[in-house]
Amino acid sequence: MIGDGRLEPAYEHCRKLTATHGRSYYIGTQLLSRRQRAGVYALYGFARMVDDIVDTGSGQHRLSALDAIEADLHAALSDPGHLPRRPEVLAVADTITTFDIDHRYFDAFMRSMRMDIPDSDIHVARYRTMAELRAYMYGSASVIGLQMLPILGTVVDGDVAIAPARALGDAFQLTNFIRDAGEDLDRDRIYLPTDELAAFGVDESMLRRCRRTGQVPGELRRALAHLIAVTRAEYRRAEPGIEMLSPSSRPGIRAAFTMYQAILDEVERSGYRVLTERARVSTPARLGHVARAVSTRGRTFNRS
Repeated sequence: MIGDGRLEPAYEHCRKLTATHGRSYYIGTQLLSRRQRAGVYALYGFARMVDDIVDTGSGQHRLSALDAIEADLHAALSDPGHLPRRPEVLAVADTITTFDIDHRYFDAFMRSMRMDIPDSDIHVARYRTMAELRAYMYGSASVIGLQMLPILGTVVDGDVAIAPARALGDAFQLTNFIRDAGEDLDRDRIYLPTDELAAFGVDESMLRRCRRTGQVPGELRRALAHLIAVTRAEYRRAEPGIEMLSPSSRPGIRAAFTMYQAILDEVERSGYRVLTERARVSTPARLGHVARAVSTRGRTFNRS
């Protein structure tokens, strides 16, 4: 697509972003082919770049930056001679073209990112119901699973794999929302549905008090246990989709699948201290998940 020598460095930039900021994700990608890894790094790098602008930018600048990025991406996709200014846009535009990924998934992603910006006309900082949250997650998470499908390949009709791919994106996103509840609160965002919290006697004032004091009252523990159960149900809906992938893709996604689930285990082991501690899966534990995923490779191929 691009012949000026910028493409390979752009992909390498995205690889470094993934290795630095998505460690569990990165380890899982090592089980994919080189071509697939490059595509996954480009998707992650693009999403990370946009997310960083939303989280660390200020004022109207964030919306202007997103507008510029979206226009740059559209230009690159419509004109092979267009040279995007950011390496993440360059790499993801090449990946979209190479794997024929639906452009609309990226428009949906950018829309959800604008929902996180206070200056936006569609800004939302609180979600009352799970249905409201899922509308946001379609763009922030579901489409990530859908973007991945053409890269990973399937052994079934692509339409059959859509539902579990969306579920996996949502499961990862819900896990992040639980793990990052304290950091999100500092940004004046509450992604955990307020109706779900209220059913257990948890309101915003309690969340802020727990953030200050480090206390984890019974109401909060029960609310988080419920939301973890909801998230695990999403993983169960996603799991059949792993066997729908091309055999060579399954171990890598299986590793990421189990590593992300392990974050929920760590939340439980920590006593649900998500408002003051970030649950982490140790590197040895991550490598153990990879080893177990690799051990299934032969059995998976034999079944396929």
